[in-house]
Parts: sequence; structure tokens; C-alpha cells
Amino acid sequence: MVGIHMATSAIQMSYAKNVVSRTMHGTFQELSFAARVRNVGFGKRVAFHWCGEDGVWTETPAEFRAALPDGDELWVADLAVPLTRDSAIPGNVQFAACLEHDGQKQWDSRGGENYRSDADSGAIVFEPADVLAIGVASRLPDGLVSLPVEVAVRQALAPEAVIVHWTDDGWATQHAAPAYFRRNHWDRRIGSNARNPNRYGWGVWAARLPLRQAYRVEFAVECRTKTGAVWDNRGGLNHRAQRGTLKVLTLNLHTYQEENQLEKFATIARAIRERGIDLVCFQEVGEHWNDGAGDWASNAARLINEQLPAPYHLHVDWSHLGFDRFREGVAILSRHPFAYVDSGYVSDNQDPYDIHSRKIVMAQVQVPYFGLVNVFSAHLSWPSGGFYPQFERLQKWADDKQTPETTATLVCGDFNVPAGSEAYRAIVDTGEFEDQYLKIAAPPAFQKIFRERTGDAAALLARDGRIDYLWLRRGDRLRAIAAEELFTTARYGRVSDHVGYEVEFELR
Repeated sequence: MVGIHMATSAIQMSYAKNVVSRTMHGTFQELSFAARVRNVGFGKRVAFHWCGEDGVWTETPAEFRAALPDGDELWVADLAVPLTRDSAIPGNVQFAACLEHDGQKQWDSRGGENYRSDADSGAIVFEPADVLAIGVASRLPDGLVSLPVEVAVRQALAPEAVIVHWTDDGWATQHAAPAYFRRNHWDRRIGSNARNPNRYGWGVWAARLPLRQAYRVEFAVECRTKTGAVWDNRGGLNHRAQRGTLKVLTLNLHTYQEENQLEKFATIARAIRERGIDLVCFQEVGEHWNDGAGDWASNAARLINEQLPAPYHLHVDWSHLGFDRFREGVAILSRHPFAYVDSGYVSDNQDPYDIHSRKIVMAQVQVPYFGLVNVFSAHLSWPSGGFYPQFERLQKWADDKQTPETTATLVCGDFNVPAGSEAYRAIVDTGEFEDQYLKIAAPPAFQKIFRERTGDAAALLARDGRIDYLWLRRGDRLRAIAAEELFTTARYGRVSDHVGYEVEFELR
């Protein structure tokens, strides 16, 4: 049982909340558990084990909430248990935190005695802290225009004032929001009878930060006492929260050359849905030739898009006859509306019966909080077939569409040039575009090639094997924070003769 496990330093309870809400929607017991977790590596699992007065233990998975200054992480679980005709609310609860990694479990169960929190007792902090902001999510929901902040303060401090100092522009400007202490805090919020301060000696102060349309917020808490100020600024890292990220995927679809093709289209749609992809660039988008007139009903991008729960905005065009049977082209799918779309040849040859006729599609996408993002979906010829003049025209096109209102330009697709090759080096030498997958997957190589400009790309990327890329215009306001190779045998399975590359961005 939970109570027999000993605490370790790899996981430590941070705080808990226990309140009973009584609203027009019914009666609920709202529980929150938070723990500091050592960053032991990818694939770890954090959960809280708890039981109410009925003695039945429940496991509730936790979610990552924030990085902490000492390298630890904050993991949190929130749940609301309803009072029904057939079941009571948990009442007084006992609980413990569990970290699972590499088949091993580590616990913080307060030396085997478990932690406890009485029903409707409010907040309690277990860390060695006197002031702590609690319950603040690292992700700001869309539409949120003001951020509520609750600060737990140890009453023994005799607090005189609590101030939340915050910024939405990296401290170029800063603001101060006063927090207020009300004895009926829990009653005002959710109809709870919890006392403030509670029986554990903790009081909750509440503030609200007027974010409006800000993408990111950073704050620290100052508690003023007669003997001086006590701060919660996470050791100098501060509390941080931001809106969602921008996820971009590029994938060559292989123009109807796959077995079980429709099943693979369904797999691609499932990956887009499950991973929350915002922008998709497709190449080798096939549809039946039909004497050159095409067949929209068979268009691969259309068929994938129709399998999404809410179909994306779609921009597609074709350039040449592929595999003697199909119109072959490129496409962009966007979760967000297009502000402008265009397409055009970048090849010298524009003969649809010539495979070296290459057309590109581009879109200006209005991404919430990010602004205007230019995205190009490209399928260029290999170096001996016209890559160099095609890329030059693509580069000029991207330059021409760059305006002061442009947040970023992404050039994605199948470039038919191996990573580290002479043609790859030609892109590097422009000094204009940077390889975003490489930036995440191999930071030392990226640094030498793109920043120091001293690295031997051929040697550094000898085993890379890519010909598909997501290029970001240097100096743009996006920052890559994650990247992954999709549609491998280990991730969704193969759906093409290419794998897909996903890169996740945040706003600088």
C-alpha cells in the first residue's frame, strides 16, 4: 500500500488544496496535488495516490506544469469529485506522490505515514517556503484576458501586503498587481466553507493580472512584513506562463504509390489530430490525371483533410504528371485562416509532362497571438535537375513577401538535397535560413554550421540522411523548442517513402 513507501529526494510534495464547492452546478470536492520532481529523463510518469474516508485508494496521473530553478519540475494533478445520490465526496484525504522511471518507483509518502488534508481546509504548503504562488498553469488558455493568481502565505509572517510584480514583454515594462486577503476567499470563489487562514496556518491572497492579448507572462510575488520582504520568484527564474505553441509538419506523400493507401491517409490524419499540428506542408500530393483535368475527389490532401474532426483550411496546386497516372503537386493545411495564398513555378521548365516542372504553394496564415506567418510548401528538383535556380527563385519569393508585419517565414518541404551536401551548404551560405529540425536534434552541429559558420557540414551530417527540411528565416520571432521524426516504424508506422518532420515553435 501507499503508506509503506519511503520518501526520496527524487520527488517531494509541494502543496495541496482541498475545498468543497457548492454552486448551481452541484457540490464538488476539488482536490489539487503538486510535487517537485527531479528531471530524471524522458518517459517518466508522475502520479498521486490518494484515498478519502472510504479507504479506497485511487491513482491520479499528474501533468508537467513548470520547470523550477534548480532543474526540478513541478507536476500537478487537479480533480473535482461530485456529490451524487449514490456516492459521497471523499471528505478528509490522505495521499502520497509517486515517480516511475525505467521500471522503478520512487515515493514521497511522508516517511510512510502519508500526507493528510481535511475536507474544506483550503491550501497547505509542504515545501520549506513561507510564500508560494499555487495553482498557476504554465499554459494560458485561448481567450483568457486576465490571469488569477493565488498566493499561499504562512500566517506566522504577519503579512502586511502581497504584491505580484509581472511583465508581458520580458521586463521591458513591468506592472504591480496588489493581492487581497479576504477571510471569505473560498466562499466568494466557489461557495466553500473553508476558512482563510486555515487550521494549518496558511492564508491565501488573491490577485488578477490583466493580460489582455499578451502571449507570455512572467511574475514574482513580494510579501511585505514589518521585518522586510519575503519573495517567491522561483529562485530567480520567476513564474512563467504562455499561450500555445505552433506545430509544423512537413511530409512527402509519395503520390499514391503506397499499399493500403487510404489507411495511410487515415494514419496521417490521426497524427495531425493527436499531435495538435497547426500547419502541414505536403509534397507529392496526387490526384488522378484525368487527361490533365485532374480529379478533386481523389486529391490526397483533400482526403486527409476530410478525416480531421474539424477540416483545416486547404491550399493546393499541381505542377506535373507523376508516375504517368497522377497530377502531382504540393499543399498547405492550416488550422488557422489564410490571409493570403499564392502558387507559382520556380523552375525554368513549366511543361506539365516534365518532372522538373516545379510549382510551390505559399500562404500567409494569421496565427492567434503569433501574428502573420508566411509558409511555403516546396518540392524542388535534385541538384543536377535544377535545384539551384529553383531555390534562388524561392528565396526571392520569400524575401518579397517579407513585411514589417511578418512574424516569421517558414520554407518547408522536399528539397532533394542531402543534409551536408554542396547544395545544402548553398542554403547555409545564404545566411538567411536555418535548419530547425537540426537545431533541436543536434545542437552542436547546428551551432557549428549555422552560427559559427566553421563546421564541415558534410562531416557533421554524414549520417543525417534527410532531404526534407523546415527552414526558418534567421532573425524571425519564432523559437524552435521541440522536434520529432514522425511516420517511422516506431512512430505511427511508415506512410510514405519519406518520413515526416515535426517542429514545435514558441514566440520569442
